[in-house]
Amino acid sequence: MDFHPKDLPISKIYDLKDEKDAAEAVEDMVRIGFENKKEGFKVLMPKESKIAKRIGYTVTTGVTYGLKQKNETRDIRYWTYHHDDDHYAIVLISSNAVSELGF
Repeated sequence: MDFHPKDLPISKIYDLKDEKDAAEAVEDMVRIGFENKKEGFKVLMPKESKIAKRIGYTVTTGVTYGLKQKNETRDIRYWTYHHDDDHYAIVLISSNAVSELGF
């Protein structure tokens, strides 16, 4: 990997505290969609291990399931990384967008 996920263009950032916030963010991401977009979404999660794992699982599986329900392409790439001292982050973006951006 010759780039860092923080370098990808982001259209919206979600600062989540719990699984309920994650479910709402998933609905919003699926509603907005990933097709024909050159930006992705960033999800910030607290660094508490159990909460971060649950939020991460909810987001990644929820987006995939939501896109399947809408019969949209589920070819989404995502990266998880240490965002700052208090947060982990997940960046989700369409694989086509990553290719077009040259990453």
